[in-house]
Amino acid sequence: MMRTLTPEDLLAGAQATHRIDVPAALLGADAPGSVTLKALTAGAVQRVAQAAREERVLASVLMVQQALVEPKLSVDQVAALSAGLLQFLLEQVNRLSGLAMADDDLDKAVKAPLTRACFVLAREFGWTPADCSALTVGQILLYLEMLARDERPAGAVAR
Repeated sequence: MMRTLTPEDLLAGAQATHRIDVPAALLGADAPGSVTLKALTAGAVQRVAQAAREERVLASVLMVQQALVEPKLSVDQVAALSAGLLQFLLEQVNRLSGLAMADDDLDKAVKAPLTRACFVLAREFGWTPADCSALTVGQILLYLEMLARDERPAGAVAR
C-alpha cells in the first residue's frame, strides 16, 4: 500500500542535486568533467519565462544558470559557453526538471490530429505557433475546411 506524501516529501525534490558527466568533446578538453545541477522549480521556470519573454536563447541561458549548483556561474558566463555545451546542459536541466518529453511522447504529440492541423495551418497561412494556439477547435476545423475548398481567409498569407 502506498503512503500519502507529505508537503515535505513533495518539496524535498526541489533541493536534490545531481552530478552530470559532461563529455570531453563539449569541453574542448582531453577528459570529461562533471557539474552539479538541480531541478528547476515551477517558480524558477515562471521567472525565467517572464525575464526572457520572446528571446529563446536567453531563456536557455537563464535556465542553465539557475540550475547550476557547482560551478556557480553568472548569466554572462553561461551566455559565453559554447552553443553545444549550453544545449547539452539545457537538455539535462529539462530532464531533471521534468520538462523533457520522452521520444514516444514526442511521437504521439507530433502525430496528434490537432498538432498536425496546426502545422498545416501555420504552413499554409503563414501563422505563428501563438496564432495557432489561440484558435478554438471549431476555428481549426473551419480553416481546414477552407483549405480543402481552396479558399483563404482575409489577410492570410498566400503560399
